[in-house]
Amino acid sequence: MRLTIKRYPSIQALRAIESVARNGALWRAASELNVTRSAVSHQLRLLERDLGFKILERNGNETVITPRARAYAEDVRRALNMISTSTERLSLNGLSGRLTISAPPGFVSAWLSLNLGDFLAQNPEVVLNAISSHNLTDTSNPEADTFITFGMEARAHVFAETLLKVEFSPLCSPAYLSRFKNFNDPSILKSATLLHMGNFADWEDWMRQTGLPVEHARRGICYSDMNIVYNAVMAGEGIAIGDTVLWTKDVQSGKLMRPFAQSLHSDSGYFLCTPEENLNNPIVIEFHKWLKKRLEVSGLRHEVGA
Repeated sequence: MRLTIKRYPSIQALRAIESVARNGALWRAASELNVTRSAVSHQLRLLERDLGFKILERNGNETVITPRARAYAEDVRRALNMISTSTERLSLNGLSGRLTISAPPGFVSAWLSLNLGDFLAQNPEVVLNAISSHNLTDTSNPEADTFITFGMEARAHVFAETLLKVEFSPLCSPAYLSRFKNFNDPSILKSATLLHMGNFADWEDWMRQTGLPVEHARRGICYSDMNIVYNAVMAGEGIAIGDTVLWTKDVQSGKLMRPFAQSLHSDSGYFLCTPEENLNNPIVIEFHKWLKKRLEVSGLRHEVGA
C-alpha cells in the first residue's frame, strides 16, 4: 500500500495571493513583498495549477482577482496569521513583532495617542501602528490586528466585547460660559452657538430629552470631524454635545465645563473587536490586557459586563 503525500502550495504563492487580494493590484503586492511583478505573476500561475481554478481575470483594461480566489485569499490570510501567532508564541525573547490597531480618529487623538507610549515601554520590541477610519464601526481592514470601534456591526469571524459605555453631555469652555449671565437654564441655548458633528442628531436628541423644542437644535455650525468640533469648543467658539469618555480629562482639569446635568445615555459605546484568527496572538492578548487596565487607571472603565 503506497502512502499518498498531499501537495501543498508554497508559502511564497500563498503570500502572493493574500497580498494581491488585500492590495488590489499586482504591482502593489510586488512592492510589499519586495519582488518583481513578474515574480508575483509566476507564483500565481503555479498556484492556479495547484488549485485548478483561475486567480486573475481581465475586466476591461484591468486585471482583477476572481471572486473564488478572493474567498480563498481570506482563508489564506487567517492561516498565515495563525502561523505568525504560533511563531511569536514560541519566541524566547518576550513579545516582539508588529501590532496594528484600528480606532476612531477621536479615540486615537484624545486617548490612545496619549497612552500608547506606556504599552511600548512595557513591550519595547513591539512595533506599533495606529490607523483610523471615519466609519466608526469598521472592522474590515485586513491590515488591522484588532479594532476599537464606536458601536458595533455583527461580522463573521470577528469577536466583539464591550470596552466602554459612553455618556454624552453639552460641554463648553469656561470663557464661553462666562458670556452668559444664567447658563443654568437650558432655554438659554436658543441664543448660544451650537456646534455639531455631521448633523443635528445629537442636539435634537438632547433637546427632546430635556423638553425643549427640537427645532432649536437645527442651527449653529456643522463640522465633518469631531476633532474640529473639539478644537472649536476649546477655543470658546460654541457649545457641543461631547463624549464624556474622551473629553473627561479636560472636564476634570477645568478646561471644559458641563453646565447642565442632563445627558444622553447611549445604547452603544466603544467595543473591542478582533478577527478570530488573532484572538490567540500574544501581542493582541497583551494589548487587550494593557488597554483595559489603563482605562481603569484613567477612571474611564468600570464594570461593563465584559
